[in-house]
Amino acid sequence: MRIGELGRRTGVNAHQLRYYEAQGLLEADRGTNGYREYDENAVLRVKQIRHLLGAGLSSEDIAYLLPCARGETPELPGCPELLASMRSRLRRLDEQMDRIARSRDALAHYIDAAEQTGGESYPPFDGADLEPVVA
Repeated sequence: MRIGELGRRTGVNAHQLRYYEAQGLLEADRGTNGYREYDENAVLRVKQIRHLLGAGLSSEDIAYLLPCARGETPELPGCPELLASMRSRLRRLDEQMDRIARSRDALAHYIDAAEQTGGESYPPFDGADLEPVVA
């Protein structure tokens, strides 16, 4: 099948499919006309990629895990190498979430403090031309 058909069957646009191919996640043969030709397994492969991306895995992580994937969801075997890779990614996600939570708390603190100081505009405006007044 051509890239348009694969896109229709998976709900993934052609640009993304070409990206998956460039990342080594998806393979296509080239017809004599130069068009990409995908086999029937490409539909399952794209669905697996989408599920793994949804889990927060990078294309590099997915390239490592994908050869072991089974089924659409996909299921992954519990071998030590795959588990180590997924645990590493989970740690990185936890660290990102911690940083985001700290940033959110700091921003909320600044908002609360600013709301308690009053409603004066900053920098002050004279209202006529909506340009800041230089003191």
